[in-house]
Amino acid sequence: MYHKPVLLEESIIGLRINPNGIYVDATFGGGGHSKEILSQLNSSGRLIAFDQDQDAIENKLLDKRLNLVKSNFKYLSNYLNYFHIKKIDGLLADFGISSHQIDSERRGFSTRFDSELDMRMNNSQKTDAKEVINDYKKDQLEYIFKNLGELKNYRKITHIIISERKNKEIKSTNDLKNILSSLTNSKEENKFFAKIFQAIRIEVNDELEVIKTLLDKSSKYLKKGGRLVCISYHSLEDRLVKKFIQNGGFRNETSSDLYGNKNLNLIKIGKMITPSENEILINSRSRSAKLRIAERI
Repeated sequence: MYHKPVLLEESIIGLRINPNGIYVDATFGGGGHSKEILSQLNSSGRLIAFDQDQDAIENKLLDKRLNLVKSNFKYLSNYLNYFHIKKIDGLLADFGISSHQIDSERRGFSTRFDSELDMRMNNSQKTDAKEVINDYKKDQLEYIFKNLGELKNYRKITHIIISERKNKEIKSTNDLKNILSSLTNSKEENKFFAKIFQAIRIEVNDELEVIKTLLDKSSKYLKKGGRLVCISYHSLEDRLVKKFIQNGGFRNETSSDLYGNKNLNLIKIGKMITPSENEILINSRSRSAKLRIAERI
């Protein structure tokens, strides 16, 4: 299977689908969530799905109600305008990396394979992991490992990378793991390198900024009563979603207009949802997932 959809039933229930409605699946992937949305739409319903990965586009579902767009979901406005859509009934975003991308031996996302340092979700973009590791300056690398990987020894990591790349270009995932292996032990190795790879991947794909853009656009396009459903896999993603629902923005306090009126467009629906023990047993990669639901007011 290309990608087993995480929290499928819970996310579809959260969308509270109107059979005549217009919906957005911001992260098509293997099409599991999209397929379930389409199953609940009638002939008048419509689904706009986004994915920037060519592998996902080749997985397209044949359904006249579906428009699958090969693009980053940060361009939501551009394509809704193109399709003459002013309002939508719901938006689903399953953030993070797909199982297909992790399992690919050539994409550089996984610590399990020795492959070229790539990590591009859109394989036609210029910046890749090799450029980040070999060309970024000291302060840039420190920022990435501290803030995107949440690594306490970010200075040591950066120092080793800069020292090693002076002698030889760091080309592969194994090159990177080998030069940093002295900073961890066998017990902590998997967790350590998962954070290293996460930090680089987020930087390569500008993941946090595109999530912010999508969330900002979502409240603009959702109808009153329309639902926003987001699945996150690490604290950085989930923090953005939580703050946006609570505060209408990404700061800790609620944004206000010139008259002090709070700019709240969404209301939280229910509590945060995590996968059941049974789902984690079937799909271990779902274990870190967090689902949040909000409604446009």
